[in-house]
Amino acid sequence: MNLILWRHAEAEDTAQTDLSRQLTSRGRKQAQAAAKWLRHHLPPDALILASPAARTVQTVEALTDQYRVADEIAPGAAVDDLLAAVGWPDGVAQTVVVVGHQPTLGFVASWLLTGAQTEWPIKKGGIWWLEGRERNGGHQTVVRAVIPPDLT
Repeated sequence: MNLILWRHAEAEDTAQTDLSRQLTSRGRKQAQAAAKWLRHHLPPDALILASPAARTVQTVEALTDQYRVADEIAPGAAVDDLLAAVGWPDGVAQTVVVVGHQPTLGFVASWLLTGAQTEWPIKKGGIWWLEGRERNGGHQTVVRAVIPPDLT
């Protein structure tokens, strides 16, 4: 399975609620640039999940209108909840894109790559592409790409 962790683009600092925070103009540009990169690399049957936060929905809509909102990946989500939502390691689809938040995305990346939950930073608008595979009777996670927002 391919698991793509895409952190929402830059959002305003304050709003009436955390879930209603909107992308800034810089964030909209970040989302467009990341979406352009993803369009060239994603298989057409990728499943895309977005947090219910407005900033993640606005980020993913730069890519497509074909996505599902998943409460399991809302701000503050637990690693286990996110991994259950994507069906790791077998996958609910061969490729799943998660448009979510820090620190959850960093915790997921560190857990899958090291077996420990460490607060790894993922920049706003950044993409981490991980691949799960079976080797030598065990499961491995391989980094396929790490794309910071300034390189999309």
